[in-house]
Parts: sequence; C-alpha cells; structure tokens
Amino acid sequence: MLGIEDHLSRRDRGCLDGHFLVAMPGMSDERFERTVIFVCAHSDNGAMGFILNRPQPLRFEELVENLDLDGRMQPRGRPARKTGMSDCARDFPIQCGGPVDAGRGFVLHSDDYISQSTMPVNDDLCLTATVDILRAIKDGCGPRRGIMLLGYAGWAAGQLESEIFANVWLSCPATDDIVFDPDHSGKYDRVLASMGIAPAMLSTEAGHA
Repeated sequence: MLGIEDHLSRRDRGCLDGHFLVAMPGMSDERFERTVIFVCAHSDNGAMGFILNRPQPLRFEELVENLDLDGRMQPRGRPARKTGMSDCARDFPIQCGGPVDAGRGFVLHSDDYISQSTMPVNDDLCLTATVDILRAIKDGCGPRRGIMLLGYAGWAAGQLESEIFANVWLSCPATDDIVFDPDHSGKYDRVLASMGIAPAMLSTEAGHA
C-alpha cells in the first residue's frame, strides 16, 4: 500500500476522489462501524482517506503542551507555564482519522492556509502534516476551517472497489459543510440524508450512489 504522500502526489486520480464513504450495517470491522470517511486520494494503486466522525478526547491545548511548540518545557518537578493561545485554537477539533499511522497527525483544512508542506486534496481542501500548521493554529493565523486527524484509512490496489462491489460502503460526493460539521454523532445520518436514504433502507441499498 502506498504512503499518504505517494497517493496525494499522483496525477492519475480516480472516480472516488473527494467522495464520502458510508459504512453499511454489515461492516464486519468494528473500527469502521457507522463511519463516514472522506476519500482524499483514489487511483489504480489504491486509496486513502480519513474517518470524520470519531472524536478524540485529547484537547488541542494539551497537544500543544505535549509537543512543546514554544520550547517552554519546564525542568522536571516544576509546573509547566501556560502558552499563549487564541480562543479558536483551544477548541480546534482532534479526531481519529484511521488505523494506519495512528500516532501521526494530519490537518485537513480550507485552502486559505498554504505552506511548503501543504498538499492540495481538491479545489477547496488541503492537507498539512507538519508542526508549522499547529503553531499557526495556536497563534490564530491558521486556516479558517480545519480538523486534526490522527492516522488515516488506506486501501491497496483494487481493495476499495471490491469492498464497494460487496456492499460494504455507500459513496457520494463530499461537501465541506459535512467534512467540518462538529456534530460527530449526527454526521452519519446527515450524509445518508443528503443521498435521500433513511438508515432503515440500508439493508436493501446497493453499494454505491
């Protein structure tokens, strides 16, 4: 399976780029039960994306302190000093993006923030996986909209297509409003509603939309 940078740097994108995947009731892997996934890259070599409705209990302020972004780590035995942080950064969302590289963080965000390491996902969204964006968010000069995701979901060549054919996933075009929707518990039903599907109908639906 290709790494995330390999997927995003390829030009031969597939038909599921920028789509949502919605787990069907028959999903056998509990890690993906009732998940909504945003597909960032899809090609003949595989696919990758992020789970959008698995919040993490970790707060952004805690993350900043753990990473010591300001270089203010205190000697052992002394309480750490509070770092300056914008109000919007304190509530910046952190979610579980998937089981692959679960210890690695990615920020999926609007295209009003660009750095040397930022990779475009589609016409409106970008992905940045360096600490520079975390510092920018902390200081209040990060992207207008964004979420931090720990890990990602990945599929080998042909695997995702096979799973859709086997009625494991529904797919539909993604919208930014749902990508950044803070209502994690309602996101699954909201995506289904955007397709005109009620949860009770899923057992008889085909694996695509």
